Amino acid sequence: MEVGVVKAEDHPKKKLGPKVYLHQPNAMANAASGMAVEDECKLKFLELKAKRNYRFIIFRIDGQQVVVEKLGSPEENYDDFSNSLPANECRYAVYDFDFTTAENCQKSKIFFIAWSPDSSRVRMKMVYASSKDRFKRELDGIQVELQATDPSEMSFDIIKSRAL
Repeated sequence: MEVGVVKAEDHPKKKLGPKVYLHQPNAMANAASGMAVEDECKLKFLELKAKRNYRFIIFRIDGQQVVVEKLGSPEENYDDFSNSLPANECRYAVYDFDFTTAENCQKSKIFFIAWSPDSSRVRMKMVYASSKDRFKRELDGIQVELQATDPSEMSFDIIKSRAL
């Protein structure tokens, strides 16, 4: 944080005293690019990671915060997940991918997918892109990140190759 002296009429920051203001460089960056993250997002992610209650979670930006849009049951598969993403709107998603290694070991990796189809509105693409890193930091335990603008960029084969 920086402390500086400026005229009151020239500076919209928090006032600390006569003509002294607190300046938080990251505050404006978060206001412009970061969204508030609903507690339910973190809670549901922890349930996916620790309890394996869900196969996937789809998140959307609603107003100024990220919210849970859909929870996929453990019985759902990758096709169910990819069909749940809207064709013309951006979304964030987390997918718990189970696989077997060449040594015949059962493993799981948690994917973070930033879905930003070419047909979505430019403003929405910008909002999702600028908020992605901050949102992803809230979800501790992401192992693989994938960005997709087209279903072919997040095909099952791509997910499988990125997991191994």
